[in-house]
Amino acid sequence: MRVAVGADHAGYALKTALADHLRGQGVGVLDLGTDDDATPVDYPDFAASVARSVARGEADFGLLCCGTGIGMSIAANKVPGIRAAVVHDRQTAVLARTHNWANVLCLGGRLLSIPEAIAMLDAFLQATPEERHQGRIRKIGNLEEEAGR
Repeated sequence: MRVAVGADHAGYALKTALADHLRGQGVGVLDLGTDDDATPVDYPDFAASVARSVARGEADFGLLCCGTGIGMSIAANKVPGIRAAVVHDRQTAVLARTHNWANVLCLGGRLLSIPEAIAMLDAFLQATPEERHQGRIRKIGNLEEEAGR
C-alpha cells in the first residue's frame, strides 16, 4: 500500500506524525509537502498534488491535513475520481470508506490530537468499501462527467 500525504502549514505537524506512523506500519509514503510549519502556504496546491497522485494511481490513498481538513477536502474533491472526506472520529472514518468509498482522508491539525488522528487513519485504511453502495458511487461519477461537459 502507498499513501500520498500533504499538508499546509497548519497541518504540517499532524502530517509528519501520521506519515511516521504509516512508515512504522510498513506503508509506503509519498510525501508531497509542505516541509515546515513556519512558511505560510496555500492548501489547494497540496490538495491538488495529493488528489492527482491518487487519481493517476501513483498512490492507493491520500491523506491531507490542514487546520480543519475542510479546505483540503473542498480542493481535493475538484479532481475527478477523488472522494475526499473530512472525518471527526473513528466511526466517520470507517463510514467514509465503507459507504462513500472515500480515497482521500482529510484531517484537522488544529482540532485533533495525534493519537485521535492515528486511530482515524488506521480505521480508514482498514475499512473496505461495501458493494451495496456501488450505485451511489456511480451516481457521483455521473455528476463528475456532467460537470466536465
